[in-house]
Amino acid sequence: MKKKSRTPTATDAPPHEAEAAETISGHLGRRVRQLRAARGWSLDALAGASGVSRSMLSQIERERANPTLAVTLRIARAFGMSLGDLLETPEASSSVAVIRANDRAYHYRSDKLCRLRTLSPLNLEKDVEFYELVLQPGGALRSAPHFEGTREFLTVVRGEVRAESARDAEVLQPGDSASYRADVPHAIINVGRTEAQMYLVVVYQ
Repeated sequence: MKKKSRTPTATDAPPHEAEAAETISGHLGRRVRQLRAARGWSLDALAGASGVSRSMLSQIERERANPTLAVTLRIARAFGMSLGDLLETPEASSSVAVIRANDRAYHYRSDKLCRLRTLSPLNLEKDVEFYELVLQPGGALRSAPHFEGTREFLTVVRGEVRAESARDAEVLQPGDSASYRADVPHAIINVGRTEAQMYLVVVYQ
């Protein structure tokens, strides 16, 4: 008597394939959570931008769901990324984490007067943050007070800027560095006639 064939299921996958699927699912959950946090989006905001339900997004972030390719693509497009960029994972054999210049997830702010790009891993947010800041003439980065004890360290590469912390202010030239309190209103202003480029480190206590 001929035996009936059985439809393969996910549990039939070889152990190494199952482990790979879990790795991708875990990476996707962390990646979506980090990207959403970097933009200051709520789950509802991401749901509105992607067309994926809030409950599904919550399950993905908690690594309790394996979304379809179509759902993953919707999420990638909501972040302005390709599917490959969203799913890209570091090589298992490499201990070097790379942030690519064109990774939009790290472009924190970009307009005609101010461009702020994150240079540190998103999981270090509210610990140590490293940024590249470019200001056009007249451009400024103004910030409300951060958590108590927060300090910023600024190094100017080119241009002329004024660093303000509460009522104190100093003008900085290329090669100058400054550190100041960031738990009070503070600002970085391009006071020169050319583009200003600098590197900014934010350290939370």
